[in-house]
Amino acid sequence: MNGQTVNNKATSITKAAESAVEGKKKGNVTLKDYVVSMQGEIAKALPKVMTPERFTRIALSAISSNKKLAECTPQSFLAAMMNAAQLGLEPNTPLGQAYLIPYKSACTFQLGYKGLIDLAYRSGEVKTIMAQTVYENDEFDFEFGLTPKLHHVPAKSNRGNPVWFYAVFKTVNGGEGFEVMSVEDVKAHAKKYSKSYSDGPWQTNFEEMAKKTVLKKALKYAPIKTEFVRQIETDETIKSDISDDMTLVPNENEIYEAEVENEYSVDQETGEVKGKAADQPSLL
Repeated sequence: MNGQTVNNKATSITKAAESAVEGKKKGNVTLKDYVVSMQGEIAKALPKVMTPERFTRIALSAISSNKKLAECTPQSFLAAMMNAAQLGLEPNTPLGQAYLIPYKSACTFQLGYKGLIDLAYRSGEVKTIMAQTVYENDEFDFEFGLTPKLHHVPAKSNRGNPVWFYAVFKTVNGGEGFEVMSVEDVKAHAKKYSKSYSDGPWQTNFEEMAKKTVLKKALKYAPIKTEFVRQIETDETIKSDISDDMTLVPNENEIYEAEVENEYSVDQETGEVKGKAADQPSLL
């Protein structure tokens, strides 16, 4: 599909959203009314695996599960929902794949740990990927450098409180590595980069969000393609426009980790994303 077609669809939906905003300001249209009325336009940007009816059901369920979402702008809510739909993730469900988080008057799209795992396997580039919690009574040791190692034996009982999180990956091409973060590191990272830290899944499901954080840091060193990286970069974004490819829509809230710009580089010929691979520990 060419760029002109995508832009036309985005413009059409954006104009409809702007009309809905005016109606919402006058008290004539609720966010639920808006979502239902937009089904025809929404269908133009949905992936084939998602029907407008199912999209609407998920959206209405999300609004019902978090009343604050009803106060978000229609554009940002619809963009976040479309982002989730195109990634094949269902937000605000017990699956923990993704979340729609209200921030002031906008809706933030946030990946969940399980959603990130799903995207990794679907990319076809990852053979094994996981993150684990280390508790204070577990046997745990790791080393970086020329001969890195990672050793974890969970305690059989009375494991205590979480103290570390780590993530491990192996790619289909033989690449592998791991990343480790302490609980203090994770909290400091979340407070610095996530504006939803004081609310939402960081408070209700801290361990899952911590695993996602350490997993994202580990994947920065993985030899993965551009498309998967763009999917990861939709985490913690606020968008207002709709497109056939939401990963290309600009983020209006620059809260994604600043170090991504420094640690990712894309080979323009192969599309391979490379990071500080020389510093990334191997499991061998």
